[in-house]
Amino acid sequence: MPLIPEEPQIHESAQGPRATPASGRNAPTPRPVPGPRPAAPSRPGRPGPLRPTPPVQRTPRDGAPAKPGPSAPAVPAAAAAPQIQLIPASPEGALDAADEAVDLLLDSGRAPGDVLVITTGAQHPWAEHELSFGEASYWAQHDAGDDVFYADAAVASRAATRPVVVVAVNGGPGSAAGSALPLAHSRAGALLIVCGDPQTINSVLGAGV
Repeated sequence: MPLIPEEPQIHESAQGPRATPASGRNAPTPRPVPGPRPAAPSRPGRPGPLRPTPPVQRTPRDGAPAKPGPSAPAVPAAAAAPQIQLIPASPEGALDAADEAVDLLLDSGRAPGDVLVITTGAQHPWAEHELSFGEASYWAQHDAGDDVFYADAAVASRAATRPVVVVAVNGGPGSAAGSALPLAHSRAGALLIVCGDPQTINSVLGAGV
């Protein structure tokens, strides 16, 4: 007779009772019963959000600086009188002398918007040209402050203060210079240049301009 190998015997304490196979089905392969599970190692707690280390407080060397108190209101200084320059010229040549003075100012670095030119007699050709487009356009050029502005003495009171004022005493009524020079003096921020007859100019300037 052929020998039938013996089925290995598994102790029931480790395997447990063997199930009876159902009819028509092969008995399942016995599976070992797992032993007790080892205790899970303790899990470290989740770290909380990291907080930045507070900066180290530095002790001031000479103590905390004192808070500035309210500053005293500034006292406006008296406006300095503009410097006055006289360029001798006849009434016929005063306008040309004024143009030359403006050219020298611009060549020395003055901005065109810094200069105001006032005429006592015939208007400067630039003023005549701009007025041909209407007074609104003419005074818009003045308000823009981008170029030399030329004004007749009769309307110069409307002009704003500029650093340099050039006056051309080129005729006009006898009182034209007497009214134009004080006005020009009040409009000049730093420099007043007067082109005309020295005797007429000095008589007006000596009267308190």
